Formats: sequence, C-alpha cells, structure tokens
Amino acid sequence: MKLNVNGKVRDVQVEPGTPLLWVIREQVGLTGTKYGCGVAQCGSCSVHVNGEVRRSCSIPVGTLKATDRIVTIEGLAKDASHPVQRAWAEVDVPQCGYCQSGQIMAAAALIAAKADPSDADIDAAMTNICRCGTYPRIRTAVHRAAEIKRDSKAKA
Repeated sequence: MKLNVNGKVRDVQVEPGTPLLWVIREQVGLTGTKYGCGVAQCGSCSVHVNGEVRRSCSIPVGTLKATDRIVTIEGLAKDASHPVQRAWAEVDVPQCGYCQSGQIMAAAALIAAKADPSDADIDAAMTNICRCGTYPRIRTAVHRAAEIKRDSKAKA
C-alpha cells in the first residue's frame, strides 16, 4: 500500500485495519506523532490528512488513498519555522511536552483555516487534552502564531 507522508510516497506493508498512527511510527519511523488514548479523544496523535486535522489512532490505513496527503509534526517545517512552531517556542507552551505535537498540528490547521481566530474559535478547534493544563499558554500561542503568519504575509 502506498501512502504520501510529508510529501514522500512510501510503500508500507500492513493490514488495512492497522491504525495510521502505528504505520507512521513503526513502518515510516516518524515518532513525533504520539500515542495517548487510542480512542481519538486526547489528540496526541493528531496529523493532517489533506489539510484537515485528524486523529491518526482512529484512521484505518486501508481507508486512505495514495493521493491523500498526510502531514506529521516532522513535515510541518523541517527547521521549526512554521508560525505555530515559532509561537510555541516564544510563548514557552510545553510543560511535559507529550501532547505538544498534536496541539501544534491542531493549531496549524486552525490558523490555516482562520487568519485571525477568536478565543471561541480556539476553544472549538483545540480539543486536544493537555494533562499539564497549559491551555492559557496554548491560546496565547495560537494568537501569536496567527500574528506571525499575518506579519510574514505582509512582508511578502
């Protein structure tokens, strides 16, 4: 089966029912996407599929097509230059850090869809669980990421 992960087509030999999360981690070898709950509730396994944030623990790999674009945290920006990654560092969001790759992927999808998200937009989109409770810093970082993105567009 062929999968497009981070812009590279990969041939993986797995059963169609295997969750995408395990294919990404064990077959492709990208371990930034984390296992949290296994039932699509916590968001630690969040990736983008065709630009939409999805919980990879609940996606059977057999439901994907070779033309689907899967982006993991490693594919967001190789040099941490994505506005969300920059904002996360500026605001110093992570505490334990376990959920952060999923949080960043959810935030990246949000600012791609909404240039200036409100607090209500952030609350609705950021459904990932942070056991450390860094939600206020996450909200601040999402606003900052939107500013960084707007500023970079204005300079271009």
